[in-house]
Amino acid sequence: MKTYKMNTKGIVRSVLAITGLFAVIVMVLAFTSEEEEVNGNSVASAAMAVEVSTPVFEKITEWDEYTGRFEASNRVEVRARVSGFLESVDFVDGQMVNKGDVLFTLDNRPYKIALDQANADLGQAKASLTTAQDNFERVESLHESGAVSIEEYDRRKQALEFAKASLQLSQAKVDQARLNLEFTKVTAPISGLVSRDKVNLGNLIDGGSSNATLLTTIVATSPIHFYFTGSEADYLRYVRLARNGDRDAARTGGIPVFIKLQDEDDFMHEAKMDFVDNEIDNNTGTIESRAVLENKDNLLEPGMFGKARLEGSAEHEAIMIPDNIIGTNQSLRFVYVLGADNIVTAKNITLGPLHSNGLRIVRDGISPEDKLITNNIQKIRPGIAVTPIETPLEQNTEALALAKGE
Repeated sequence: MKTYKMNTKGIVRSVLAITGLFAVIVMVLAFTSEEEEVNGNSVASAAMAVEVSTPVFEKITEWDEYTGRFEASNRVEVRARVSGFLESVDFVDGQMVNKGDVLFTLDNRPYKIALDQANADLGQAKASLTTAQDNFERVESLHESGAVSIEEYDRRKQALEFAKASLQLSQAKVDQARLNLEFTKVTAPISGLVSRDKVNLGNLIDGGSSNATLLTTIVATSPIHFYFTGSEADYLRYVRLARNGDRDAARTGGIPVFIKLQDEDDFMHEAKMDFVDNEIDNNTGTIESRAVLENKDNLLEPGMFGKARLEGSAEHEAIMIPDNIIGTNQSLRFVYVLGADNIVTAKNITLGPLHSNGLRIVRDGISPEDKLITNNIQKIRPGIAVTPIETPLEQNTEALALAKGE
């Protein structure tokens, strides 16, 4: 019987070699798959489709906006000119009244008595004047012949002048008493909307002084005024525009002003600027302006807030883009632009105000030929390749809607 002697060490070496070779193959395959995955992601990223548009570039006139408040074109505090008991209220709270309408009536009996007394004094003064006139005429003819003394002549002459003065004083008292009697009817000094009665019937009111009782108020709301304030820089800009002939003067030109209310989307109410204050406020550095507008339907009330828009520049060409494509990096503003070989680049921009079409004016940083990336803003970054899709900005309704806040 033959005995075989196996080489155990050789077999072990062979098994180890095969195992190591297998491990190397597995590692190579793993790295290859990983690289293919990375390359696949890069290809997917490079193939991302984005919409690109050139900015809107056209001639515009810029508009400035200010917040202000409506005030009545005329406002009067109604107070009595004489004192007395309030006898009647002759209007309905909140109604429209015309100038001269009777609003309140005071008890006029004391003033009728005063007028009668003044008329009686006037009658006495007239009688005294007649007597003095007769006495003077008697001595006037005798004075020429020397039949009456100079002293007597002068006395009667002075009595005549005194009687004339007394008559004038009595007539003035009659006029005053008649005027006081008229003042017992408190009338509307202007036409407008009256407030409620501040004093009830039967109350004793003071009149004819600075502390007279406030009875009610009247405001004239057609036309109505709109007051707003602008900065010193705005004032200087407007003055220079007027001097260059690019816009009418603020004080004399009747510049159009368009106003919208809090619940309105558009500037629907047209007004004209008719006043600019004569100095800049030292505390705020602002200057007050006023626009006047018709209010025939009485929609506008004093005290309402509104927003005014007026021309802020001469006509010029401007670049405009939607707000939603503008990025922020601390204090910087930027947009993504399609560069060479469809590579995304970022450009810092200087912004202006919103225009009336809802687009943001760009002062500096891009040109009208730049192709702006208008979607997938959060998914891209500078340096990556993209697949551009040309889309005119005017047709990008989503961007325009976002820019207008819709």
